[in-house]
Amino acid sequence: MIRTICCIGAGYVGGPTMAVIADRCPEVQVTVVDLNQSRIDAWNDVDLSKLPVYEPGLDQVVGRCRGRNLHFTTRVEAAIANADMVFLSVNTPTKTKGVGAGQASDLRWIEASARQVAACAQGHTIVVEKSTLPVRTADTVKSILSAAQGEVAGAGSPKTFSVLSNPEFLAEGTAIPDLESPDRVLIGGEDPAAIESLASVYGNWVPQERILRTNLWSSELSKLTANAFLAQRISSINSIAALCEATGADVNEVAHAIGTDTRIGPKFLKAGPGFGGSCFQKDILNLVYLCGHYGLSAEAAYWQSVVDLNTWQQDRIAQLVVQRLFGTVTGKRIAVLGFAFKADTNDTREAPAIRICKDLLEEGAQLAIYDPKVPAYQMGADLATEPQDAPTGGPLSGEGVWQRVATPAEAVAQADALLILTEWASFAQLDWADLAPRMRKPAWLFDARSIADLAAARAAGLQVWRVGCG
Repeated sequence: MIRTICCIGAGYVGGPTMAVIADRCPEVQVTVVDLNQSRIDAWNDVDLSKLPVYEPGLDQVVGRCRGRNLHFTTRVEAAIANADMVFLSVNTPTKTKGVGAGQASDLRWIEASARQVAACAQGHTIVVEKSTLPVRTADTVKSILSAAQGEVAGAGSPKTFSVLSNPEFLAEGTAIPDLESPDRVLIGGEDPAAIESLASVYGNWVPQERILRTNLWSSELSKLTANAFLAQRISSINSIAALCEATGADVNEVAHAIGTDTRIGPKFLKAGPGFGGSCFQKDILNLVYLCGHYGLSAEAAYWQSVVDLNTWQQDRIAQLVVQRLFGTVTGKRIAVLGFAFKADTNDTREAPAIRICKDLLEEGAQLAIYDPKVPAYQMGADLATEPQDAPTGGPLSGEGVWQRVATPAEAVAQADALLILTEWASFAQLDWADLAPRMRKPAWLFDARSIADLAAARAAGLQVWRVGCG
């Protein structure tokens, strides 16, 4: 019986996942640990609106459990020593240098976490891979833990370990409902007793038929494959969107037509500025690396093309803005609505807005960026430049600048164009009769998310482009 759980990593996966486990398993003490003191302080803030992760409903779940059986702390060693089960939920970014740079996952934090578990655990500990990892990573974790196997900590019993893979399949923006009513929970492992221990935790609220049991390697690879297939659909529909624009077809009508085919289904057929987030690109590049490692060059090239098409779509949108604005955006103000990679999250990792904004800044544009959840410091980190009100060399100097603004109305003031890059629900309700007169004529609306009321925008005097509309 699992009584105590420790999760290493208080990020977008660890925090929400452990909050839901604590909420649904009140008899289990759940402790989330992280070395980032400011992040832990945010999780413990009395004001639940200041949680470091924004997810609809997360504040309510944390509010019910925090202080009862959900705890956030930087006391990593004590939490590991007290745990029956330890989740590894740390960052695994794409390597930026060395062997596999640009494709392989950087596993330094996984290794460091495994070593810390090996050093601090007492008695029998079930170690659960929660981070998205390349297939066969469990071998590394097992090797590190096996070196400590049999050691005795203080007056305790000898250390023993079981390693499981339990990848997350939640989508940011819907993480809480995804966790509370998952399509499936996947548990991979070699120790049947350990598998059933973790299954019993999820069994408090997940029907048994949705708890899938596999071997370790199938579980690890399933996560990469699921994300690759979803991203593939997005790149596919975006390629069709470009064809629709060239031929006069409407990508939304095409998507609806093919989505009614039960063999295809309607999900992930929404044309837009491409996929973003912490997983899709990282996991596909990891798959590319793995295919290459095992000599599967054609397969590697296939999956690489999914990423290449995604990058092309973002560059295409930026280029289209330049073309429609008389071939230059130098000195022109462009309102950008949305910076998060998708609605209902404050996560900007690999957000399409980053590349599109960088392209426009390179062309000398003056960007006024509004997002309801992304702060200016995060935008600055992603764009690798500080905000400025105006270029130092004058409006036609060719220097691109950006600033974060507080409202869409402030963003469009004297703007030549408005570009929608995140599908926040409020953007579907924009008052074009109010916004359009604030812009410099002739003014454009570029709707990369197919969310705006185009008829109202046209009636207000705007020229309009929508992704995938000929």
